[in-house]
Amino acid sequence: MKNSSKAKNENTEFYVQLGIMAILALVIVFNVGRIYSENGIATGVGIVSASEIIPKGMPAVYGVEIGVRYDDISAGNPGLADATIRKLSQYEDMDLNQEQMARYIGIGSSISCEYCCGAKAIIFSNGERACGCAHSYAMRGVAKYLLINHPEMSNEEILSELGKWKVLFFPGIHEQKADILKANGVDFTNYINLASNLYRGIEQGQTSDGQMVGGC
Repeated sequence: MKNSSKAKNENTEFYVQLGIMAILALVIVFNVGRIYSENGIATGVGIVSASEIIPKGMPAVYGVEIGVRYDDISAGNPGLADATIRKLSQYEDMDLNQEQMARYIGIGSSISCEYCCGAKAIIFSNGERACGCAHSYAMRGVAKYLLINHPEMSNEEILSELGKWKVLFFPGIHEQKADILKANGVDFTNYINLASNLYRGIEQGQTSDGQMVGGC
């Protein structure tokens, strides 16, 4: 009888422990759910790390040609960042032929520097510069250089390159934007999704950390 009673008590304790663990699991799930806003966007902690979106190394097509690396844009070395932005900007006043200009307008109208100057795009519909900040000069310079020297690249490939530099210029807010894109099932590793005008404003309501690399 004693052994039977002891076994019964042990079984009871086991089920009680299972019940406690189940309750704790429910509490954890509930609290994690509270981190998310009504539209499923994380508001408490980030779900994307900077390392997942920050370009690294040298641009494969043109990095060696003009002597730039993505790593040159860093808040830890503002002097090198500004020098790199100036290096990219020097191509901004290159002349384009009619075909190149048509492509340039398509590309430049698809991306903006909204975290700095708020312009709708880095160029107007006629191809003229629409934003005077250094970041826009750099992006326009990259676009013109690639259109002239690497016409084999598609508009999407060139726009993606501009997006990479834009993420480097404004890393903090793009990390937050990547959180929101991921929460909404959008591929945040695609730089057109992340940095072009395609999903512009999706991060509205988020608090920017104010981080900007390079002078505006």
